[in-house]
Amino acid sequence: MVTFVSLQDRLLDTIAPYRDRVDYLEIRLEQSESTLISYRGVHLDAVDRSFSLVGNARACHNGGWSFVTFNGLTDLKDRLEDAIAQAKLIGKETTQLAEIAPIQDYVAVEFGRDPRGIALDTKRQLIEHYNRLLVEFDPRIQTTMTSYSDRFKTTYFANSLGTCIAQERLDVSGRFGVVAKGADGLVRQGFESVHSRSDYAALEGLEAQVVQAADRAVRQLDAKPVKGGQYTVILDPYLTGVFIHEAFGHLSEADFVYENPRMQELLVLGKPMAIPQLNVVDDGTIPDLPGSLKYDDEGVPTQRKYLIKDGILTQRLHSRETAGKMQEAPTGNARAISAMHPPIVRMTNTGIEAGDATFEDMIRDIAEGVYAVRMLGGQTNGEMFTFSAAEGYMIRDGKLAEPVSDVTLTGNVFQTLKDIEAIGNDSVYKSGGCGKGGQSPLPVSTGGPHVRINNVVVGGR
Repeated sequence: MVTFVSLQDRLLDTIAPYRDRVDYLEIRLEQSESTLISYRGVHLDAVDRSFSLVGNARACHNGGWSFVTFNGLTDLKDRLEDAIAQAKLIGKETTQLAEIAPIQDYVAVEFGRDPRGIALDTKRQLIEHYNRLLVEFDPRIQTTMTSYSDRFKTTYFANSLGTCIAQERLDVSGRFGVVAKGADGLVRQGFESVHSRSDYAALEGLEAQVVQAADRAVRQLDAKPVKGGQYTVILDPYLTGVFIHEAFGHLSEADFVYENPRMQELLVLGKPMAIPQLNVVDDGTIPDLPGSLKYDDEGVPTQRKYLIKDGILTQRLHSRETAGKMQEAPTGNARAISAMHPPIVRMTNTGIEAGDATFEDMIRDIAEGVYAVRMLGGQTNGEMFTFSAAEGYMIRDGKLAEPVSDVTLTGNVFQTLKDIEAIGNDSVYKSGGCGKGGQSPLPVSTGGPHVRINNVVVGGR
């Protein structure tokens, strides 16, 4: 295997003669090895092992970008020539990239138990064990979707500014899903997932957590559909995270704002958005979360950013280009799903910071409301959103009451932020995958505390 030092020297030496031919030039190279084991019902569905070496050259000249991919280093100079020629062909404006200091660094994984040292059959037996727990949990379980995956990769990045960075990354994940079917033909689903950035051992001893997926699906078979109407709603931490990611996080991505005049009017920095207790962050520096990385895919250090601080809109998420065009600071949010894709503005770990309210305080004075738990599905369209909760419970006279199903939350994100009344003192981050621009699933996490929102439109079946 080529060492980092030799690759560092080679990439910098290769790019040096081309620096003055375009406004900007970069090379990204990615070596990876991965494992996937999956079960569907009682059947072993897939066992995959893969190794890859892919890369790209990206150039910008007179505002025009080019992107050329390759899967070997033999013709690297030819690919740089291609990228330069294409950028010059389409560039008709002015290149605007926020300035960054050149960096040279190597970021290594601090391993717990390295999955690359675990036998493939040991991994298979572990996931088969979890799958069997789900299959046998209840006769109403119709099928399961259970998988194990690990991926270790090293990304090498060099640009015409003199930056050269290597970043190792490990992802180990377990995903556990079930479909349950009642006597009346009603179908319900339940999901659980576990993720680690450093340790295979995080996937061991999960029996109690795994069966929660089945328990949740079976419980919902007996729940009655919620009566549609307008309620005070409490979101659990998982649904809080998904809401703020989907409904507000994407609106904070500067490429969306820059290209949308209406959003430029609605998202003016310094504008009050919610109660002073609301703080929304995007933070790529939190240890061991899927969205964490030291540098983004343009070599910009990640950071903790307050999209909303004390209820005020304070920052947005940037690539170097959007930061340059909007005359704001780069934030380390240019990310690509792999070296076969160009980096675009993406979130990292996005959530609401914990407040000071207990769950008991939040629920105590609600005469009739809804407690919405976890995420089943949903969609956003600009400032409008619709989310389906995986579980729901009525709140009656300050206490949790009967379970309800088909809980769908609909609204305008800006009005909903204004309607937040209380923020819990607990907080949970959950792993996830984000899609944008044909790049999915990009590793991210979403999180937050319990949140109480007034006047939410809730639709039932």
